[in-house]
Amino acid sequence: MSLIDKIAEAGVVGAGGAGFPTHVKYGAEAEYFIINGAECEPLLMTDKFLMRSFAAEILEAIDEVAKIVGADKVVFALKKKYTEELACLKRIRDENNYDIEFFLMESYYPAGDEQVMVYEITGRTVPEGGIPLHVGAVVSNVGTLYNVYRAIRADKAVTDKYVSVLAEVNKPRIVKVPIGTSINECIEAAGGSTLDEYAVIIGGPMMGENLVEEEAINQAVITKTAGSIIILPKKQFVIEMNQQSMEHIKNKAEAACIQCTFCTEYCPRYLIGHENLEPHRIMRALAYEKEDNTDIFKTAQLCCECGICELYACPMGLSPRLVNVYYKQKIDEKYETDKDEFKPHIMQEYRKIPTDRQIARLNLSKYNHQELHEPVEIEVDKVKIPLNQHIGAPAELIVSEGQTVERGQKIAKIRENALGANIHASISGKVIKADDNQVIISGSAEVVS
Repeated sequence: MSLIDKIAEAGVVGAGGAGFPTHVKYGAEAEYFIINGAECEPLLMTDKFLMRSFAAEILEAIDEVAKIVGADKVVFALKKKYTEELACLKRIRDENNYDIEFFLMESYYPAGDEQVMVYEITGRTVPEGGIPLHVGAVVSNVGTLYNVYRAIRADKAVTDKYVSVLAEVNKPRIVKVPIGTSINECIEAAGGSTLDEYAVIIGGPMMGENLVEEEAINQAVITKTAGSIIILPKKQFVIEMNQQSMEHIKNKAEAACIQCTFCTEYCPRYLIGHENLEPHRIMRALAYEKEDNTDIFKTAQLCCECGICELYACPMGLSPRLVNVYYKQKIDEKYETDKDEFKPHIMQEYRKIPTDRQIARLNLSKYNHQELHEPVEIEVDKVKIPLNQHIGAPAELIVSEGQTVERGQKIAKIRENALGANIHASISGKVIKADDNQVIISGSAEVVS
């Protein structure tokens, strides 16, 4: 079995973002292979933990993947302040004579955005609506590469996830949990919340999924792409911003948008040359045009949803990101460009937002640089495993209710001729529910510290 086939069989997807199937990404040749260790979102600590704990495994996977994609240049990007992580990685690189260059980035948001990273390293702008491969680059997150190592060296499927559990918990820490573990069990592994009532962000504070209602929190589980759980008060600024209805957002835009253009001027994609992404024009059209202007609204498809426009730039507290998300879902017509040259903005270098300043703007400074307790691995007696944990078509169910499965056994497969990823049992036990949306497995449990 080829290495690509092993990666596909293991169900590896992008661990740091939307979950693009990794075997598909590696099925192309590229001049650059770029490793993303910059941990894009504020507060998060999972990738730093992986780089410290599994440097040898990650670098061995990098060396193998570079051969697969035929890369001439292998560049590992991480923040300059990650001194301990860099020391671990350099030691392993030098011991094994890996041809890997380290690219040190300042601590700004969103340094980990893959298109920003490609521009910083190569000087090339990924075309509007394009992917890094269009400028000769393949980008992978360090968590993805750890899973690649397990797939190609030990034939291990993606069954577990390392997750940061942070903010309003008694013992902030990294937990290792089976895919499909409930969010509540992760919070308990971090000593429980310090609050009686709280909201949960799955992911980072800028781009993560916000859960406020108790029922939604109780139903939420860890997936292949969930790298962090942040516990916050329900009245916290970030949570309240994300709970607005679209009608309320429209009314605010009509009443308060002053067309200052700050949302555009600070947009990281606009700054690297995506001149057609102008959130202030989208906000103007939203507020003042009674019928949809498709030509303007479809440019929302260029938005990376980083949140700078609404959680940093806008002086009026408006929500361009949520408007862009709304029109991404509403407009089917795909944005296309005939441009083949993209010129970065003259101020691109000077409009990078320091991470600590962004954290302060979000009123999250009390959680910055939290001291972590010892990592723990937990085992659970039940998991709910979604069949759609990746970009593309949901996996096709291949087990049935009442069936006994072993940890690592495939329970759903890539659909024929579809973009997708295999899904595996994360614990051993009996399938108590199986449908086109999820598989629930019941087994036995114990806690390992």
